[in-house]
This record gives sequence, structure tokens and C-alpha cells, in this order.
Amino acid sequence: MEQAVPLLSKPETEEAAGGRRLTWAAFVEELKKLSSMAAPMLVVSVAHYMLQVVSLMMAGHLGEVSLSGVAVATSFANVTGFSLLGGMSGALETLCGQAYGAGKFQKLGSYTYCAIISLMPASLLVCVLWSFMDKILILTGQDPQISMVACKYAVCLMPGLFGYAILQCLIRYLLSQSMILPMLITSCAALCFHVPLCWALVYKCGLGIAGAALSIGMSYWLNVVLTTIYIRFSSSCEKTRLVCWEDVFGSIKEFLSFALPSAAMVCLTTTSLHYFVVYGMGAAASTRVSNELGAGNATGARVAVIVSVITSLTEAIIVSITLFFCRHVFGYAFSSVKEVVDYVGEMAPLLSLSIILDGLQAVLSGSFPLMNCKRMWLAADWCLYEPRGLLWCWNPSCCCVVLHSTPSRERPLDWINSRDCRASDFVYAHNCPDKLAKTGKQGKAKDS
Repeated sequence: MEQAVPLLSKPETEEAAGGRRLTWAAFVEELKKLSSMAAPMLVVSVAHYMLQVVSLMMAGHLGEVSLSGVAVATSFANVTGFSLLGGMSGALETLCGQAYGAGKFQKLGSYTYCAIISLMPASLLVCVLWSFMDKILILTGQDPQISMVACKYAVCLMPGLFGYAILQCLIRYLLSQSMILPMLITSCAALCFHVPLCWALVYKCGLGIAGAALSIGMSYWLNVVLTTIYIRFSSSCEKTRLVCWEDVFGSIKEFLSFALPSAAMVCLTTTSLHYFVVYGMGAAASTRVSNELGAGNATGARVAVIVSVITSLTEAIIVSITLFFCRHVFGYAFSSVKEVVDYVGEMAPLLSLSIILDGLQAVLSGSFPLMNCKRMWLAADWCLYEPRGLLWCWNPSCCCVVLHSTPSRERPLDWINSRDCRASDFVYAHNCPDKLAKTGKQGKAKDS
């Protein structure tokens, strides 16, 4: 078996490196390459994200308990399942990207099959965890009725977890070859299929929240089937879809050495809609860096990282400034209750800072592992981001996310969606009732 780490070959000479210094022309050229990949990846990511949002919206019209249960289940499933598998599949950005850049095309098929095989046992373990979701939520202070609804939703979501794991591997396989258009078409097709399917299962078939969860799984599997058909019959994948089974099983250890740190960085990140903007740039930067490193062009990889960081920071600063100056108006998009609007205004400065940090984290977390810095970035993520999230969640006065549901509340669900809850959603859910207690009463009065 060929040595796969590192996959760098044909190191550039000093003359070649000097020709790729970051001039304005080189910056614009790299920006065009990144934008042509980042914009479609943004649409792909949002399309996947909207599958769960649509199901949540459909379930929300069934009643407050259903909305509460599905919201809690979605948050729990993202942290413990979807983000975990998505993070593990992120190892393919390094392995496939460098293999493609080095011209080792058969390695792409071997790594992709290796990733799929490795993610199946992980999916089974996640399913076991989800089967005890109701007990876990009750232990963390959630209402028993809502916990039962959340567990039922998660159980029906299990078939979709396996489809999601395979889909993420196929996406990384295509992304490493800069084949964005097939992903864009299949993802949008799956979303268009999901909306009427979810409505029919929830309301016409009378399946309720079970139908909302099953529709997500069906949409994921449809996406898998469409993507597989393209890979199987497309001439563009003719060289890379070849598989050597000896390489597949021999690469499992190598894959896990990248997958586990990647999962640790990603699985504790709760995504917001804005996050997918910088994620698209991060995915494009990851592909560009891995391709350049695989081709032995370290200077080109450096240029790609610099351009992606500058672009991401510029976008994040613009969004943060806009949010900060609109902080006293922004809250009315979620509630007409004056107290809630005031809390949103108080949280806006911290949220603005978080958006800037997210921009850096999304781009650099995609680039550092490719340069064998995954342990350093993992340490930085856990030492800087996680204490911030825990500090905010244990201090309700500066908490950007409150997801609270306990028997003592007058409404089953009083929640404000946010950013920095991460895995701690379920640790502090019963520790900050004071901030929104009055809001719950007002909400009940309004409902009546």
C-alpha cells in the first residue's frame, strides 16, 4: 500500500513559489476560484439544513408540545448525530483533496468507500443513544411529555441518519474534484421533493411528528440515490470511482486518524443560518488548500487560506455591524413582546462578536487539518470556544441561546434560537427560568 500521509509530491521550487506571491492579481484570481465553489456550496448546505427546518415548521402546527419535542429532538440529534457524522466525513476533505491534487485518482474511490464503511458502525451507536433520548432529557430537567415526543421523533429519524452519513461522504468525494453542479442539482431536487412529502405525511396521512421525521430520511436517501447515479454513469468520475478493496480496508486506520479530531471540532458546533455562509467559504478553502498541497504547491495553499480568511472576515464584520446597529429592531422579527425585544438588544453585541469568531472558525477549521495542524486546532477549539459557550449558558444575562422547557413553566416552550448553546443546551435547560418566566405568562395570555 502506498504511503498516503503526506500525499504531497513534486515540491515547488523557489522560482515557482516566488511566482505565486500574494499580489492583487493573484488575490483576484484566487477569489474567483473560491467564489465559484463557495456560492454553490452555500446553497447545498442551506438545502440540507432546510430539510429539518421544514419538518420543524410542519410539526409546529400540530401543537405546542409537538413543536417543543421536535425542537429539542432536532437540537439533540444535530449535536450527537448529524454533526458527528458530518465531522467524521470531513476527513475526506483532507484525504481525497490531497489525493486528487497528487493525481492519485484511484485513492478517491478507496477513501470514500472506507469512510462509508467506517460511518456505519458510528451511525448504529448514535441510534442506540437516540433510543434513550427521553431518559436523557428527563435527567437534564426537560418535561417528561416533551421528552417522550422528542424520543419518538428521533426514533423515526434513525433511517435518515444512515442516508445522511453516505450523502456526506459522496459530497466530499465530489467536492474534492470541484464537481459542485451535481451536488447543487441533487440537493435542490431533494428539498423540492421534501416539502410536499412532509406536508402529505404529517397532515394527509395523519402520521404527525413521525411523518415529519420520516420525510427527512426519505429526502436524504433520494439525494443519495441521485448522487450515486451521477457518480456511476458520469464520465467525469470514470478515473476516481475505481476501487481497490485492499486499499479500502487498509485505509480505515488512516481515515479515523483524521475523522476523530474533525468530529470533535464539529460535533459541538450548533449551526445557525449565517454559519452556512462562512461554511461555504470554508468548504471551498478546504478543497483549494488540499488540492494545492496534493500537487506540492504550498504557496498556492497559503494564498488560498489568506484569501478565504480575508473574505470571511469582511463578510462577518459587515453582518456584525448591521446586526449591532439594528439590535433594537431585530427582536421584532421573532416576537412582539417588548421584554423579549429588549433581551435581544442586550445579546446583540455578544452575538456580533460570535459571528466574527464563527467566520474565522469555519474557514480555519477547514484549512488547519489539511496542513497536519488538526491537534492544535482541536485544542484551540476546545480551550477557547467551549469555555465561551459554557460561560454564556451558565450566565443567563449574556446567554445568546435559551431553550427551556420544564414542568414549572406555564408554557411548554419558551425559546429563543441562538448560536453558542452547543452540547450545553441540555445541561443548562433548567437553570435559567427567571429571565423568561414573565415572557411565558405573557405568551400564554396571548394564546388564550
